Amino acid sequence: MTRALMLQGTGSDVGKTVLVAGFCRLAANHGLRVRPFKPQNMSNNAAVADDGGEIGRAQWLQALACRTPASVHMNPVLLKPQSETGSQIVVQGKVAGHARGRDYQQLKPKLLAAVLESFAIVSAEADLVLVEGAGSPGEINLRAGDIANMGFATAAKVPVVLVGDIDRGGVIASLVGTHTILPDEDRAMIVGYLINKFRGDVSLFDDGISAIAKFTGWQCLGVIPWLAPAARLPAEDSVALERLVQTTAGGLKIAVPMLSRIANFDDFDPLKAEPGVNLVFVRPGERLPEDARLVILPGSKSTVADLADFRRQGWDRDLLAHHRRGGHIIGICGGYQMLGRQVSDPHGLEGGESVAIGLGLLDIETELAPEKTVRNIDARAAEHDVALSGYEIHLGMSRGNDCARPMTILDGRPDGAISTDGLVSGTYLHGLFDSDIYRERLLAGFGVSGGAGSHRGEVDAALDAIAADLDRLVGFDRLMQAASPIGH
Repeated sequence: MTRALMLQGTGSDVGKTVLVAGFCRLAANHGLRVRPFKPQNMSNNAAVADDGGEIGRAQWLQALACRTPASVHMNPVLLKPQSETGSQIVVQGKVAGHARGRDYQQLKPKLLAAVLESFAIVSAEADLVLVEGAGSPGEINLRAGDIANMGFATAAKVPVVLVGDIDRGGVIASLVGTHTILPDEDRAMIVGYLINKFRGDVSLFDDGISAIAKFTGWQCLGVIPWLAPAARLPAEDSVALERLVQTTAGGLKIAVPMLSRIANFDDFDPLKAEPGVNLVFVRPGERLPEDARLVILPGSKSTVADLADFRRQGWDRDLLAHHRRGGHIIGICGGYQMLGRQVSDPHGLEGGESVAIGLGLLDIETELAPEKTVRNIDARAAEHDVALSGYEIHLGMSRGNDCARPMTILDGRPDGAISTDGLVSGTYLHGLFDSDIYRERLLAGFGVSGGAGSHRGEVDAALDAIAADLDRLVGFDRLMQAASPIGH
């Protein structure tokens, strides 16, 4: 009989994604058919599932931890923010529309049927389903029609373990406060809690565990320290980028401007891991560093809006100056579109200007179209003639004279463009830098020896290390005791 357990947090960014991935690998190492599930995710970091369609990158990573192909049913509702108040809605892998925040609250109850359908599909092939919540069940103002936390847990009858982040402070109050404000039906779903990101002597928190038990009666299932291997895993969303904005001395400096709607920024994880590379994420209000030898424009959920913001930051002037100094530039997906002469949006897909003047560093023009390209793909790098694999998630098509010099070959067809001076290039391929051979050839062009080895191998090793830590700190038996047969 399939068992299930849900991890919910006392707040956002408490480490649920990593814990679910680690427990998935732990269960897989014990021979179980384990599957991840997240009813609703909000992220512009999307992946292409093996059965087609978009899911959050976090669920793709968790499927990898389970050693199973990723499915759209592992993340049936994905919200991709396009503005401060509105998001694109992806249901079971396909775009289902757009909604502003208040309108989405009215839509949520209608999505519960799709969520429960996907949960049944995932559960049918599993011994254990590990479910990740979103945000916090303590947001009782959003409880009506909820599908992300207790609304799902009560409908699917899945027990819940709360995760509290002690590093941010106030973990006792956050757990006790959650207990206090939850309605009885929701409170009854909670079977215990985990303390995450602990630093120092764990015994110093013994009194804290006693206090939580006094107020809530909940069992502590474990106190988990900072898991160092987690730094080698892809970050789930752009909140984590704030922790990545750092500069180290020496090495090849590569600058990545943090677009306001940056998407799929884990493209850069393999470069970040290279010992000879100093990868710098440039925050709004900062200049693109003059000593950067390569600037990479990342993907964007809203190319036209981010192009306007790019100019407001003055990064267009910085980028032109970088190019005049002989600096290299690469654009990925939306970043590639921005490098052209113009981006047109005749169907109003992004809800803003119908035509935007591009940065003019590639002789191409892009027209956004309603049909989205979403697929995993095998490819080759045209310049270095090495094999690549990755995925496409984009709207529109780019054409122009520089496309006669493609940057990549996707399923035998040319993709992307290279400028006549060879300094500027772009492609729609995400995952470009995952190729160890391509990364080595790219860095060699800057006189740097690649030394990070297999990026995918490092991610896999990190998952095993986290699973081993969780086995020691929590234990497989305790995990299974907390889980319950589905529907019971």
